[in-house]
Amino acid sequence: MSNDRPWLAHYPAGVPAEIDINTYGSVAAVVEEAFTKFRDRPAFANFGKVLSYGEIDTLSRQFAGYLTGVIGLAKGDRIALMMPNVLQYPIALFGALRAGIVVVNTNPMYTARELNHQLEDSGARAIVVLDNFAKTLQEVVAGTQVKHIITTGIGDLLGFPKGALVNFVLKHVKKMVPAYQLPTAVRFRDALAQGAAHPVPKVELTHADLAFLQYTGGTTGVAKGAMLSHGNMVANMLQAGTWVGGNTKPGEEVIITALPLYHIFSLTANGLVFMRMGGLNWLITNPRDMPGFVKELKASHFTALTGVNTLFNGLLNTPGFAEVDFSRLHLTLGGGMAVQRAVAERWKKVTGCTLAEAYGLTETSPAACINPLDLKEYNGSIGLPVPSTNVAVWSEDNQPLPVGGVGELMVKGPQVMQGYWQRPEETAKVLGADGWLHTGDIARMDENGYFYIVDRKKDMILVSGFNVYPNEVEDAVMLHPGVAEVAAVGVPDEHSGEVVKLYVVRKDPNLTAEALKAFCHDQLTGYKRPKLIEFRDSLPKSNVGKILRRELRNEARAQAAKAAG
Repeated sequence: MSNDRPWLAHYPAGVPAEIDINTYGSVAAVVEEAFTKFRDRPAFANFGKVLSYGEIDTLSRQFAGYLTGVIGLAKGDRIALMMPNVLQYPIALFGALRAGIVVVNTNPMYTARELNHQLEDSGARAIVVLDNFAKTLQEVVAGTQVKHIITTGIGDLLGFPKGALVNFVLKHVKKMVPAYQLPTAVRFRDALAQGAAHPVPKVELTHADLAFLQYTGGTTGVAKGAMLSHGNMVANMLQAGTWVGGNTKPGEEVIITALPLYHIFSLTANGLVFMRMGGLNWLITNPRDMPGFVKELKASHFTALTGVNTLFNGLLNTPGFAEVDFSRLHLTLGGGMAVQRAVAERWKKVTGCTLAEAYGLTETSPAACINPLDLKEYNGSIGLPVPSTNVAVWSEDNQPLPVGGVGELMVKGPQVMQGYWQRPEETAKVLGADGWLHTGDIARMDENGYFYIVDRKKDMILVSGFNVYPNEVEDAVMLHPGVAEVAAVGVPDEHSGEVVKLYVVRKDPNLTAEALKAFCHDQLTGYKRPKLIEFRDSLPKSNVGKILRRELRNEARAQAAKAAG
């Protein structure tokens, strides 16, 4: 087999070629083992409040009791979680999974249009939403199947008087909680109190049962729910866990969780892999507040950190970061977008720790390749395939290419999703009957089994690790009555990797870039909004009238390079 898998010869010491997926029957089993094994250890910290594994166990049981005993949700029902990194998230997450309920992770920054699509598409019957975002829910909930709403404030689990103070400041001083009306909503703490009277039902879970509907854009532009089963998640947690396990100490790790847990990278790598080792997840609610983030780092005595290139770059450019104590830091993992050489080299210089790049997709739960953690320096590669995973490079007619050949990156393994929720045609486009997943990324493999991304999904734009699909942006822009035609492309940006640029043909000659940006503000969440708008008399098209985004992108990049040069 190893002839086909040259990477096995270059695996870090102690990493097996295969994992035993039968180690755990479900994600719930993993979580319950951690609750027992590390009962008195700290599990999650946020704003100075720490909850132990034992406390998370009790609270998540109460939440499961509420979902099943009070509001009557059953195995296979869907619950949406719409929160940044706060203590309520892991409690709701583990409570739902223990009850066999499918978690629909929901970006709290979604606009009403985006939220409506996800709630309608998933058929979620319940939602937990942070007060700051409840107004968006109020706008759309009537048209969805959501019957049960649980609201919570950032300070609700921080204890008295701190929690009350945090909630007061956010609402009345910083004005970060728009007024909303959801008359049937129940407060999170009340739900826990009610749930305490109900035992958690014994739910039989297998690898085939769904754990998450993890929404991802698609080349069609409309977000689709990747069906990630308990088996997919267990597999990826074991794959990534064996990879990082060699240089971690059970019960002693402190991982900085700055990427939102609703993002698959953070969910699996931080939320599950480190939980299984009894680590402490130090939750950063607002990593955009870089000075505040650096303060948290100074207080945490952290040993590990995951992030995207923009996060590492932001930290390196924040005053005070260089004075943080890095003596315990032994693992920095970058994913979600390409890690830039300059950032990786500077990171190593400042922290003494190699920034190892990993590669994955929502559809692969997410890890497919990771660099060895004992790398001495940045190598420009996405790493080696993780255990029990086959990765190959295929030609356009689906034939495997030899070493060095450039083609589409293909992935096969137990972490590959079950398909897209209720979209068999979309599933068939990317997932063959033989189990190979088309990633859409263009790559090559060297003779040692290291993979390199050469080019990205043809039109996708990657902003700070978030996928932006031009179709979705264009569909939103076309809703403006003053727009005749539009093309969205990604242009390089030193802060976020890429930003969205629009090329627009006007229907209304008086339409301004400012007015169009203001319109997009209501249609699209922050990272999808255009930063640059250029008006044109016409757009380049193919002989069948398809707008040629690639031409526009090449032109935009040439302009950017000229300006930089």
